[in-house]
Amino acid sequence: MTSAAARTALDLTAGLPEADLEDFYRDLHRHPELSLHEHRTAGRLAGRLGEAGFETAEGIGGTGVAGVLRNGDGPTVLLRADMDALPVQEETELPYASGTDGVMHACGHDLHVTWLTGAAEALAAGRETWHGTLLVVGQPAEETGAGAARMVADGLYERFGRPDVLLGQHAAPGPAGLYAHAPGLIMSASTDVDIVVYGRGGHGSRPESTVDPVVTAAYLVTRLQTVVSRELAAREAAVLTVGRIEAGTRHNIIPSEARIALNLRTQSAQVRERMLAAIRRVAEGECLAAGCPRPPEITLGDSFPATVNDADTDATVAAVHGEVFGAGTVFDPGPAMGSEDFPELALGSIPYSYWFVTTTPAEVWEKAPGTDFEERFAAVPSNHSPHFAPDLSTVVPGVRTLVSGALAFLSVA
Repeated sequence: MTSAAARTALDLTAGLPEADLEDFYRDLHRHPELSLHEHRTAGRLAGRLGEAGFETAEGIGGTGVAGVLRNGDGPTVLLRADMDALPVQEETELPYASGTDGVMHACGHDLHVTWLTGAAEALAAGRETWHGTLLVVGQPAEETGAGAARMVADGLYERFGRPDVLLGQHAAPGPAGLYAHAPGLIMSASTDVDIVVYGRGGHGSRPESTVDPVVTAAYLVTRLQTVVSRELAAREAAVLTVGRIEAGTRHNIIPSEARIALNLRTQSAQVRERMLAAIRRVAEGECLAAGCPRPPEITLGDSFPATVNDADTDATVAAVHGEVFGAGTVFDPGPAMGSEDFPELALGSIPYSYWFVTTTPAEVWEKAPGTDFEERFAAVPSNHSPHFAPDLSTVVPGVRTLVSGALAFLSVA
């Protein structure tokens, strides 16, 4: 038997303005904006929310948008989409490719805003079918890990009310038409680490009079590769990536310092602390062995929390998605190593569900090399790729996921 939430969601999304939403998506994709510069995107979202009957506000936490629709007694449900693009040069050759040099919606946040807009409009148009409060949030600066916390600190809940449940979703590679749910950990924590190796510079012809930080940095990069493979148990998951190494100005100058940028992904606080301790130990040890004139400088940068779904909340959303989209469309992928700042909206206690919507066009998936899901998944363009291009066929389903998820908690008439 289909639930009232699923039946109502299908009714409210039966006549979605598909062409209008696709045009809205194309427009957002053509005009990407980096973190905390999402002025145009925020304005377009706020405009659509206002036209739908939401009380709206812009500039929350910098460039954040919120819209609230109070519709009688009942729970308060928050729907969230992130809005920022990435410093990536687009290579999709789409007719609606980015018109901003070096900036691209390479992570699907333009699709997220489109989904959110469509869901907000559908729920507003069908407000006679449900009771409660709908809080819609367009969040800036997800890519830096700062946006959600900035909105909360700027009084999001004081102005619009504290929600009872949070719902969010993300575009992901995979054959379009699947919905990935996990009843606990679904995304990992992330920590950036910056290391400065100090040497003693000099002429390239007289290395004996210097302490070469480039050589030390090279040893350090190599040594760091053993932290995960030799210091963690096989059951513990972590990723340590050296994303940048910089040193020197000319061929024949041994520089005075080298800089290394690391990214650490972990799925537990204990593993994170052990890995940070190992990074410090390895860096200090290599610099000591090289005779560096001073210890390395180690600084922690941007950080994302782990995304851990409330099991009951996610089970409720997964169940209604299964009803709406049919058997075999909902699956548990296990935790991913990607990271999100969505949990910052939960304040440590508000239950939430966060899931993935697969968006790879069918023709791209079918042509991908490999004989099974995992091989093709690794081969198709992923988030942050200059070739990432979600299928427009996912615009309407992505609206339905949010509408049905919200109705699973709102009081359906």
